[in-house]
Amino acid sequence: MIERTLFQPDHQAFADSFRRFIEKEVTPHHAEWEDQGYVAREVWSQAGANGFLCMSLPEEYGGAGADKLYSVAQMEELARAGTTGIGFGLHSEIVAPYILHYGTEAQKQKYLPQMASGAMVGAIAMSEPAAGSDLQGIKTTAIKSADGSHYVLNGSKTFITNGWHADLVIVVAKTDPAAGAKGTSLLLVERGMPGFEKGQRLKKMGMKAQDTSELFFNDVKVPAENLLGGPAMEGRGFICLMEQLPWERLQIAITAVAAAQAAIDWTLDYVKQRKVFGQSVASFQNTRHTLAELQTQVQVARVFVDKCCELIVKDQLDTETASMAKYWTTDLQCKVMDECVQLFGGYGYMWEYPITRAYADARVQRIYGGTNEIMKEVIARAMGLGK
Repeated sequence: MIERTLFQPDHQAFADSFRRFIEKEVTPHHAEWEDQGYVAREVWSQAGANGFLCMSLPEEYGGAGADKLYSVAQMEELARAGTTGIGFGLHSEIVAPYILHYGTEAQKQKYLPQMASGAMVGAIAMSEPAAGSDLQGIKTTAIKSADGSHYVLNGSKTFITNGWHADLVIVVAKTDPAAGAKGTSLLLVERGMPGFEKGQRLKKMGMKAQDTSELFFNDVKVPAENLLGGPAMEGRGFICLMEQLPWERLQIAITAVAAAQAAIDWTLDYVKQRKVFGQSVASFQNTRHTLAELQTQVQVARVFVDKCCELIVKDQLDTETASMAKYWTTDLQCKVMDECVQLFGGYGYMWEYPITRAYADARVQRIYGGTNEIMKEVIARAMGLGK
């Protein structure tokens, strides 16, 4: 195997510490959380108290000023453990960066320290019942009042990760519906604002412990100062979304590779122990060749994703490369899960086995963050093909 050079000793020490946190605070409860459809709120406070939230934020906002590789290590540990209910990545490396990069100083001071401590859980509301990967098609509106003191927010969002626990939601809305993408803005909507309601927790095929919800906005009066970035950022929301997509899509690729490797490791242990016709399943050529093929492909994927991680740290990762990583690794993840379930035989269909849950959890990776079909379109257009 190619030795990884992505992490320094400090990153590895952090990963070891976070692995112990998962073993103590997450894994023993995860099955229960899958049954109830959301993780305990206490795990957010525990993570914040241990410095496991928003590590890449500057210290002045409650973070550790760490590079993104600490978050990469955290994502890999969660994927390796199969604890897909934990929404730390979206909170720390999607929602918080939007506020850090585009927010006013007052917005940063108000929200980021609370997010770093776990006192406030963050979510971002993009997808709508009739608008998923096509963000230009959103219908939610935020119309400014005549006196300019607030926006009146109307619309609904669906498939919102951390939606049930969310105290702060970045809502993508049209502040100028006639301007298309140029009329899109981002608003900071807080729990408890009149007219902001959370719908049912959605029951999913996989990722059952991850609280995914519908959100409804009925004449919500959002103060003008809650426009992310202030007046200068009105109508620039779509640009913000596009700028952050490479990192968001790379995060999906990171978890895909780590989850695929975990599946191979579980399967390797199983086939060595499982006996068929008086010999281990591992002794059959089909088993050996299947696992050799999967390990080769995951190794190739890891080298590519590690290179993308190096680029993101230098702020050099472009959209098309991130799209390549997202589509390729999630397709591979689903292939690995399917092949590994087959090697487990009937036990691969039993929910108590990690491989079964990982199989169900993997499928959405090819859908969210932009479907893999959209990823291919992004890549093709970067090649000068199509529109």
